[in-house]
Amino acid sequence: MQGRLRVLRAGPGATIQDGGRFGYLRYGMTPAGPMDWTAFRTANFALGNNDRAAAIEVTSGGLETVCEDAPLWIAFAGGAFVWRRDGVELPKAARIRLEPGETLTARAGDFGAFAYLAVAGGFDTPVVMGSRSTHMRSGMGGIEGRMLTAGDFLPAAAPVRERGGAIFEAMIDAPWLDRDPGPFRVVLGPQDDYFAPDSLSTFFAGTLTLTPAADRMAYRFDGPDIFHARSYDIVSDGIALGAIQIPGDKKPLVLMADRQPTGGYPKLGHVARADIGRLAQLRPGETCRFRKVSVAETRAALFAREDEIAATPQRLRPLRRAFTSENLFESNLIDGVVDPLDSERSEGKL
Repeated sequence: MQGRLRVLRAGPGATIQDGGRFGYLRYGMTPAGPMDWTAFRTANFALGNNDRAAAIEVTSGGLETVCEDAPLWIAFAGGAFVWRRDGVELPKAARIRLEPGETLTARAGDFGAFAYLAVAGGFDTPVVMGSRSTHMRSGMGGIEGRMLTAGDFLPAAAPVRERGGAIFEAMIDAPWLDRDPGPFRVVLGPQDDYFAPDSLSTFFAGTLTLTPAADRMAYRFDGPDIFHARSYDIVSDGIALGAIQIPGDKKPLVLMADRQPTGGYPKLGHVARADIGRLAQLRPGETCRFRKVSVAETRAALFAREDEIAATPQRLRPLRRAFTSENLFESNLIDGVVDPLDSERSEGKL
């Protein structure tokens, strides 16, 4: 039998996302996909999934789920969210086995705006235009093109028994997901000539604050005005992930996963893909800075980050399940000693 998660409660913005919906920008369809691709891949790779397997994108509103029908191997990562299985706290990034009837909850922690909950094989939701990613503005993908809500059922794509090889509960040692206060790397262009040199200097020297006007489409920042040397209107052209638009109000907009396909404001530059997940984890009111770099530096940073994440299976550390009174009642106690290695719960549980 195939296991599934039932949603008990989902905070605003929780959706199903996979690697993204590509090849349709010319038709006006955005790729969608995860806001923090680094955390998304980390959770999937911990399970042996590929980098496109559908997962739950959890927002700061949190998530409550229960496992039903059959066991599930799951993994989660991103930010410093607080995860609990049946009320017992877990590491902020881990791979565990959920038994039918067990609950898994997440709530926002010390930092971060997004976390990802993956399941072995990925979640088996409908494929729309080659992707399971939810794009709420168009009502496509995920569960009926909308946010998750209480009562939704999310089946795994493959029963747990079909996944071979040794597997154990583990914490994920992923330092690339830790809080990093360093500046975000930016490559100039393609319309950096629309800004005076002193305006570019102002942008890179200043400290910017993320405003509440931040969603999956774009993050708006407040800070020193960035003046245009030419008009702030251009002939609309394509929008790539991380594009930094400067509209007429002189405040930067960074375009994110649900960005529009085209835009008519000049783009000062683009945030490096290696840093876009870290930027996505900012919360309104938090500050940041940007640093100008070369294309070669951004490519090297991306390749290095991809190599780090690809090594996730080698960065798994065995996780021993904390004892509760229920665990003890079900254990075989001999002379007052618990031997977890001989326990029926040892496989994937202790």
